[in-house]
Amino acid sequence: MPDFAKIRARAAERKGGEAVLKSLLGPVPDNVALARISDDRILSTMAERVFAAGFVWRVIEQKWPGFEEAFLGFEPKRLLFQPDDFWHELASDKRIVRNPQKIRSVHENAAFVERVSKEHDGFGRFLADWPADDQIGLTAYLGKHGSRLGGNTGQYLLRWLGWDTFILSQDMILALRDAGLDIGDAASSKKDLAKVQAQINAWAQDTKLPRAHISRILSMSIGTNRPADELRAYMDE
Repeated sequence: MPDFAKIRARAAERKGGEAVLKSLLGPVPDNVALARISDDRILSTMAERVFAAGFVWRVIEQKWPGFEEAFLGFEPKRLLFQPDDFWHELASDKRIVRNPQKIRSVHENAAFVERVSKEHDGFGRFLADWPADDQIGLTAYLGKHGSRLGGNTGQYLLRWLGWDTFILSQDMILALRDAGLDIGDAASSKKDLAKVQAQINAWAQDTKLPRAHISRILSMSIGTNRPADELRAYMDE
C-alpha cells in the first residue's frame, strides 16, 4: 500500500491546496464524549438517519422540529409506554414523513436503546466504550440488534453522533482499490470489511489522524472532484 502522504497530497492538489483540504476535514471526533449524550438524543439521531436514508436529507432536516414533537422528544421510556393507537396515528401525521416502516423502526429502536442503556449505564457510554479500531464490529452490532441501522445508515449514525467513523462511500472504496487494497466494488463482504478496517487502522497508527479524516481524504483524492463549497454545504447538513 502507498504512503498515505501521497494520497493526501493528491487530495490537496484536487481541492486547491492543503489549507482548503484541512478545512474540509471537520472537527476531530471524540469517542469518549459520547458517554455524555442522553438516550433521547441517541434515538433522535437514529430516527433522523433512518428517515434520511433514500430521501432528501434537507427535507428531513427542515421537518425535524415536527418529528421531535410527534415522537415526544424521542424519550425511549415514554415512547415504549404509548399504546398501539399512538403509532397508528403517526402514519397520518403531517408533521413527519409518513413512512409506516420507518415509523415502526422508531418504536423498535426505542426498545433497542432502552435495553442497551440499562446494560451499559447509557447508550452513549456503550458507544464510548466500544474499541475505536473495531468500527466494523460496531456497525455489525447496530445492524443486527437495531432496526434499519445496517449498511451506510449505521455508519452515518455514528458520524452524526461524533464517533470517529469512516464512511464507505463509492469514492472511498475506489480510492482504497486504487491504492492496491484487494476488495470488491462494494466492499460489503466480511472479508472485504476486515481488510478495510485493518488498512484504516494502519493509516491511523502511522499518521495519527482520526479515521474520519482519513475517510474524507480518501474520498476527496479520487472520483468526481466536487467544489469545496459544495462539500462544506454537505458537511453542514
